[in-house]
Amino acid sequence: MSRLSGKVALVTGGRMGIGLAIARRLREDGARVFTAQRGEDAEFESFAADFADPACPAQVIEQVVGAAGRLDVLVNNAGFMQEARAEDMSLADWNRMIAINLTAPFLLIKAALPHLRQTRGAIVNIGSIEGIGCNPHHAAYSATKAGLHGLTRAIAVDHGAEGIRCNAVAPGWIDTDLSEVYIESFPDPAAFRANIARLHPVGRTGKTEDVAALVAWLASEESGFVAGQTFTVDGGRMVKLSLP
Repeated sequence: MSRLSGKVALVTGGRMGIGLAIARRLREDGARVFTAQRGEDAEFESFAADFADPACPAQVIEQVVGAAGRLDVLVNNAGFMQEARAEDMSLADWNRMIAINLTAPFLLIKAALPHLRQTRGAIVNIGSIEGIGCNPHHAAYSATKAGLHGLTRAIAVDHGAEGIRCNAVAPGWIDTDLSEVYIESFPDPAAFRANIARLHPVGRTGKTEDVAALVAWLASEESGFVAGQTFTVDGGRMVKLSLP
């Protein structure tokens, strides 16, 4: 039997990148997977969602439970980044990033809790190493991811006794279509790839499957004694000191 056989999972932002890898891995492990995001998803049972709308999260949870009759796993993956220093960012742009990256996961969790209580389910929030450290011009993004890590701990503390586990994964540099576009914008993409690989003690950048494997474990009963933790998936980048 697959470790997620009979489980129902929702992955937000599951149409591409890390979210797609997570959705595929949960399906491989036996779960019935739904995704929710802007744009169509032809691979999974999917619901259109604009997570900037505060009414959307509860609607998505209702749709999943209406279709499947239960919810066992919630993966809060949807998010976006807008680069700007604090003094250059408008309040509207700040509020939009907070709404999608932090408020939407909160509202999804809030709506999912009654159903996860029945199934003794699991929540996995996709944070970032930028919730721990920060790159230049990422004030809002780092704030949202640090907040998501804190929300993870709070949900674990408040609802662990109800059988609901909440953990987070903090990816570092992960190879996605978007990161490939970014690399190709440099005059010498090959040199950039070599330089970014050297930042990682394991000698390479991450794959979306690296994140998905950990999420699948956290969603399963194999991690039944793990709660409130943020797991860094960055090839050792955050623990490597810069050379003098």
